[in-house]
Amino acid sequence: MSETIHVDQFIAQPPAKVWRMLTEPDRLATWWAPGDIRPEVGHRFTLDMGRWGRQPCTVTEVEEDRLLSYTFGEGDVDWTITWRLVAEGAGTRLFLAHSGFDLDDPRHAMAFENMSGGWAKILPHLARRLEETPV
Repeated sequence: MSETIHVDQFIAQPPAKVWRMLTEPDRLATWWAPGDIRPEVGHRFTLDMGRWGRQPCTVTEVEEDRLLSYTFGEGDVDWTITWRLVAEGAGTRLFLAHSGFDLDDPRHAMAFENMSGGWAKILPHLARRLEETPV
């Protein structure tokens, strides 16, 4: 059975600014991981996850300023990360769905446990970086 981590974070910045943090390599590296991401369906890229190595990814869905989805760890863990941005007042509600965890696989079960709490820490870090980053 496939499980999904769901996290949402309010960010007091407009969706276009949040979008840039998700889709521009230099900005993505300031709060999560270096990589050559580009918001273009079919774009293949890697994310450097430090001690976990470079993870191959492919962009699968793009709706500018609203939705970005990509595979993560292709050929190994085969997860999907989906970011959905919803304007909320003067800010953005950012929804994350990290899916594809097979809890019968011990590696997946451990990653699901660790990343459930990890994402809850990473998204507030993204919000703080946005406060510090010029448009």
